[in-house]
Amino acid sequence: MTATLRNASAADIAAITGIYADAVMTGTASYELVPPDETEMTARFEAITRQGYPYIVAVDPSGEVLGYAYASAFRTRPAYRWLVEDSIYLAPQARGRGIGRLLLEELVRRATELGFRQMVAVIGGASLASIAVHRSCGFRMVGTLNGTGFKLGQWLDTVFMQIALGEGDTSDPDPSRYPGTLFAG
Repeated sequence: MTATLRNASAADIAAITGIYADAVMTGTASYELVPPDETEMTARFEAITRQGYPYIVAVDPSGEVLGYAYASAFRTRPAYRWLVEDSIYLAPQARGRGIGRLLLEELVRRATELGFRQMVAVIGGASLASIAVHRSCGFRMVGTLNGTGFKLGQWLDTVFMQIALGEGDTSDPDPSRYPGTLFAG
């Protein structure tokens, strides 16, 4: 399956909402139990992009959105400002076809270029596919929280994986390179 990556736009919200709704209703990657509507997904999209974080989509040759990925703040305390959390969701027909890896590789590249120093994956349901795609992109396992969510009739573990971006923690960050507005001031 061929895919092109590009910046997500407001025109993609309907497709993004549908992809996420499927993940909420049938999967364990998200611990939400009720899928948010397009209004809520638009608000989330705007909050992320307004702060300068990357938000991308993978589209097929006809322009259909196959998946999306974004980086966002892991926590809102200022010392965390160099750390981003990734999120990746795929349409059912795109799973297992390398689209997730394409999205993640691009997300890592963009976050690095923006000056972030670490990226963390918070993998709901300890998804083996998600763990594998993160591992293939250089993430390492850093911890598991057992029984952190209850969904689809089962207790779910949450896996944390991490990758250093750029110089990681080997040098002090350059405050002038921080792209987001969350901690500006």
